[in-house]
Parts: sequence; structure tokens; C-alpha cells
Amino acid sequence: MTAALAAAAGAVGFSASTLASPTQANSAVNLAALSLNSGQQLSGITTARIQARQLATRDSSRVQLADTTTKKQSAAAQLAKARAAKLTATQALTAKRASALAVAKAKAELAEKTARESATRCQIMVTGYHITATFGQGGSRWAHNHTGLDFAAPIGTRIGAVMKGVVIFADWAGPYGRQVQVRHEDGTVTWYNHMSKFSVSVGETVYAGDQVGAVGMTGNTTGPHLHFEVHPDGGAAVDPDPWLRNHCGLNPYTAG
Repeated sequence: MTAALAAAAGAVGFSASTLASPTQANSAVNLAALSLNSGQQLSGITTARIQARQLATRDSSRVQLADTTTKKQSAAAQLAKARAAKLTATQALTAKRASALAVAKAKAELAEKTARESATRCQIMVTGYHITATFGQGGSRWAHNHTGLDFAAPIGTRIGAVMKGVVIFADWAGPYGRQVQVRHEDGTVTWYNHMSKFSVSVGETVYAGDQVGAVGMTGNTTGPHLHFEVHPDGGAAVDPDPWLRNHCGLNPYTAG
């Protein structure tokens, strides 16, 4: 800095000790240059020094800007990395939960299938019924004493098998009307009579609750109902009431 510029810098409040940075020096030089507008001319060397100081200040600003940009880019990259890691963890947790749910569902379905296909599982044959005739009951409606249990229900009411078995008969049976017979694994045969339609065919395996037909009033009957009979080992009919209670744990007077 020339003596004139130094003097001018001192005049505007800058000392040599305060001109440590390029910015301070540049400011001092500019102010000093302005103070010489009274007619003094700067030498070529002084002008070059001023321009060098200004260039240094711009370079320093560029370096600071580049450093700030680099830090911002680094922070953005770290944030993106953290977000990606969080997304990966969330996806892994979702997949783990989905797998656990699938396993639980498969186990539940297997347990349900096993229970449904159990040879000892029982289910009442119809719903929404009331008992209208019992085993051994006499009357003019039958040639002999009543051989089954009558479940009165509206025509078309679904009739299900009482337990697992194989259909051995599905046809018209004279006074019984449309009849289905199912042989169970212990040899007992159950009869479903007076049906309006069949839902099974001979040789078909049915499980407790599987539909075998629908309530009707075919054959000798005065109203729509299921006439249900039980024949141990395919022999003579027995009272369905105690058989349902003891063999199946069903009370026909409350189950429907």
C-alpha cells in the first residue's frame, strides 16, 4: 500500500493491525482510493495491488461458498442414506410380519380343516326347527310306532350331515320320500327323509354340517320337516334323542 493510501486508510479509521484479512485490506484500499479523489492519482503499482486484493477477496469468497456447498451436499447425502436405511428396515419388518401372519393363517386353516374332518365331530342337522314327533310315538299317521325324530322347519331349510360319513343311498324311498343315508365310521347309518331335494350322490364323503339336502314334504307327511333316523350297524332304528346326546353331545330340544 502506498504512503498516500496508508495515510488515507489511517484517516478513515483503519490501522495496520486491522488489515489482516483480504476483506479488511480491500475495504481499506477502497476507502483510501476514494479519499484521493481530490486530484491525486494512484500509481500503476498501487492500482495493481488494489486489483490483486479484490481478486483475493473474490477467490476467498468462492472457496467459502464451495466449502459451504460441499457441507450441504454431504449433509443431504447422509440424510438420504438414513432415509434409505429406515425404508429398508421398515420393508424388512413388514415382510417379517406378513410371513408371520401367513404362517398363523396356514396353521389356523389346518386346525380348522382337521377339526372339520374329524370323525367324531357332530353338528345338529337343521336350524330354526321345533320337534313335532318323537321316537316310539303312536298315531294314525304311521303304520307302526314312529321310528325317528321329526324336526319341523320351512321348506328349503338346509339339512346337514350329523357327522362324517359316506353316502350309501340317495333316492326315492316310498313313504320316506326323498331319502339320503350316510354310513359313519363306527358303522352307524343315519337317515334323512322327506327332503325336497338331494345335495349329494352315492359314494360321496360328507363331513359334519355338509349339506345333504333340503327340508321338504315328499312321501307320507302332513307338513315340511326332516324325519331323522339312527340305525346302529345298519340295523333297526333306535331313539335319535339319546344317541344325539350321548354320541354327539347334542340336545335336540335346545340345539336348534
